[in-house]
Amino acid sequence: MPLALLALAVVAFGIGTTEFATMGLLPQIADGVGVSVPHAGNLVSAYALGVVVGAPVLTGLGARIPHKRLLLLLSGLFVIGNTASALAPNFGLLFAARFLAGLPHGALFGVGAVVASRLVAPERAARAVSRMFLGLTVANIVGVPAGTALGQQLGWRYAYCAVAVIGLVSLAALALLVPHQPRGPQSGIRHELRAMGNRQVAIGLATAVVGFGGFFAVYSYLVPMLTHLTGISDSSTTLVLALYGVGMTVGTLIAGPLTDRALRPTLYAGLALLAGALVALFFAIHSTVPALVMITFVGAVGSLITTPVQMLLMANAKDAPTMAAASNHSAFNLANAGGAWLGGLVISAGWGWAAPNLVGAGLALAGLGLAFTGGIMSRGGRGSDTVASSGPETPTAASAVPAPATATGQD
Repeated sequence: MPLALLALAVVAFGIGTTEFATMGLLPQIADGVGVSVPHAGNLVSAYALGVVVGAPVLTGLGARIPHKRLLLLLSGLFVIGNTASALAPNFGLLFAARFLAGLPHGALFGVGAVVASRLVAPERAARAVSRMFLGLTVANIVGVPAGTALGQQLGWRYAYCAVAVIGLVSLAALALLVPHQPRGPQSGIRHELRAMGNRQVAIGLATAVVGFGGFFAVYSYLVPMLTHLTGISDSSTTLVLALYGVGMTVGTLIAGPLTDRALRPTLYAGLALLAGALVALFFAIHSTVPALVMITFVGAVGSLITTPVQMLLMANAKDAPTMAAASNHSAFNLANAGGAWLGGLVISAGWGWAAPNLVGAGLALAGLGLAFTGGIMSRGGRGSDTVASSGPETPTAASAVPAPATATGQD
């Protein structure tokens, strides 16, 4: 695997840290800008809204910009957004800064995934993309706990300053390590939008929203589940979340090779295992050791979904995969919002703190149904689900490793 993937992983690490650290610092932020904790929670929504809006808009605006230059511009915007978050004097400007910080999130992941897939031979593309996603999972082990601790000890503004520094490091790494990848002569926003009209792309995005919504229905309420039902102290929940991150990292490492071998079966297995794991967690959450084992397992099988969905979208968008890859992260943030809302709904209805696990299992099964529907619809056509289909926009596009003469898929 080329060193350029390390630069992309650093970008993902910074994104994961800034996205989730806010959740752990809500009391400190609320106190700092003079609002209630529930009101401060709108900052999480502001970031998610930025992701949903920014992924298609910034990808479309940058449709003719070479990938490396676009990555540098987006990383610069990421630094500006987090610096503005650290300096915001009141809640209104902090809300705007978090929206700004979220804008480049989806586009960075989308462009980064396309770049990563073109750094290696087609049969290793999913592995390369999963290496980039490792930065996001490691952020849950190291970045989020460290950012939360820094914010709690020195003040929440220092956490955002640290993320801005990570952004500067990623800028330098991208400039030094990522090779130039020129756009094809047909590149442009119309070309990308035409690719988004593919039915398989629409089903893939719907699968991400619904299926991964099951993951977030539980993740959003994991801390109160642990404190109310498992009996774990507030001070220990950070370690449990890090354990969750370990599971996500293991799942991401496994997902790459499995997706290269069998894309759709990996997606089906991930969604089915997630549904089963969430049902098991519903029963295990009252006992410490079984709960910790199942939480780690949920993190692992949840991460089995990310890479195959990303590669499926890129494959079906064919020679204009960038917007599809970026829109995947808009879908994940819609999953975050929808899953959290549904999980909160059953808690408010009096079903108990464990109820989001069953909601999550139902969403995972619904996502599995959508994935199966897409698989049935794709039968009989050309092998558009092969990772090789997400290759360069033109045969002359630059790649760190020359592509083999034949694709891995067959008619």
